[in-house]
Amino acid sequence: MSSTSPRVDARIGIVVTDSYSAEDPDHDTPLLLRALRERGVDAESVVWHRGDDPAAYDLLVIRSPWDYPERAPEFAAWLDRAERATRVLNPPSVVRWNLDKSYLRDLEAEGIRTVPTVYATTVTQAREDLAARGHDRVVVKPTVSAGARDTGLYDASDPAALALAERIIAAGGVAMIQPEIAELTAGAERALYLFDGHFSHAIAKGALLAHGGGLIGGVYVEHPEPVETSDVERAFAGDVLAAVARITGAGLPLYARVDTVASEEHGLVVLEAELIEPALNLHVAPDATAIVADAIIAAATTS
Repeated sequence: MSSTSPRVDARIGIVVTDSYSAEDPDHDTPLLLRALRERGVDAESVVWHRGDDPAAYDLLVIRSPWDYPERAPEFAAWLDRAERATRVLNPPSVVRWNLDKSYLRDLEAEGIRTVPTVYATTVTQAREDLAARGHDRVVVKPTVSAGARDTGLYDASDPAALALAERIIAAGGVAMIQPEIAELTAGAERALYLFDGHFSHAIAKGALLAHGGGLIGGVYVEHPEPVETSDVERAFAGDVLAAVARITGAGLPLYARVDTVASEEHGLVVLEAELIEPALNLHVAPDATAIVADAIIAAATTS
């Protein structure tokens, strides 16, 4: 235990799931648990759907329940149950707001620059929007997903683009249709991490989508590398979280990943503000582990 760390009596659960793919493992939880325990904290991983009693923990920190999109009703029920039993971070109200990417419209209304998006709720709407774009490239994806599931980069005239939108809508979802951002296709996306509103580190993920649909290499594989960020980028990420706080009324989130890209056509835009279960990539930014652990401890010792 660090000599400068206060004794923490709270029992903390780090919320995970029970299986991860070889291509997308959970690198963060072992590092985070070790750092918490070294600070004298009673911390353990909690599989969200295993049936553990949330009331057994003074604080649950949602970290990597990456199978929740396939079990959305079950996850919503777990979130309700956990909220009634104990304190959960990020707050369930923020998580619910963040589950559907239509939250980007709320951010845009708060003056945050986003990628221009059509939210198609009918096949006719999707067909008309794609037809109007001619042969321009587009990205089609659902408003509720994670890990680039059901996400594709196509020529707007490619029948596969409409087929994906149809499949999303038929499943009861909303299809997002966005123009291709050339810089994003080239792998220029940056993920900025903030804890208690303070910038910690940033990574570049590399390009993910293959033109014509699917993922580069056929599977979801990020290639995270630490990157430097400018004052402008960090300030923009801070503006995004300030907007989140205004919209949700829940204050600044404990943790956030703000995905951005600087584009020639649209300027610096937010692609996603991930407030549910972002991979923190602590294995490539080891100095951030202590920052995350200390932020959790601070949250556990304040009400």
